[in-house]
Amino acid sequence: LQLVESGGGLVQPGGSLRLSCAASEFVLDGGVILWFRQAPGKEREGVACIGKEGTSTYYGDAVQGRFTISTDNAKNTVYLQMNSLKPEDTGVYYCAGESVDRYCSDWMLTRSDFKFWGQGTQVTVSS
Repeated sequence: LQLVESGGGLVQPGGSLRLSCAASEFVLDGGVILWFRQAPGKEREGVACIGKEGTSTYYGDAVQGRFTISTDNAKNTVYLQMNSLKPEDTGVYYCAGESVDRYCSDWMLTRSDFKFWGQGTQVTVSS
């Protein structure tokens, strides 16, 4: 399984971006995909999770109500729609996954032992 992120860039505060995580195979049929981010000098932070064929989602407190994770099964792609962006959302965003059928939860966002990781895409929120 390979994961490739795209869609990062520079955006002003209050703006929106949509990140994509393209998978080399359909992972949500019995697997989970998560988005993490890491800002300079800070620990990696779990952002969002989708699993159970897209029926289970979970968000970190910092992004709840602003970010939405979704999937396009036909394209083997998971999206992260990011709205009302803030400077503190700046960082490298990574998608990660495993081929294990799990419900998403706060525990899932704290894990760092996923087998598959993408290379990351930079998001910068600045005026």
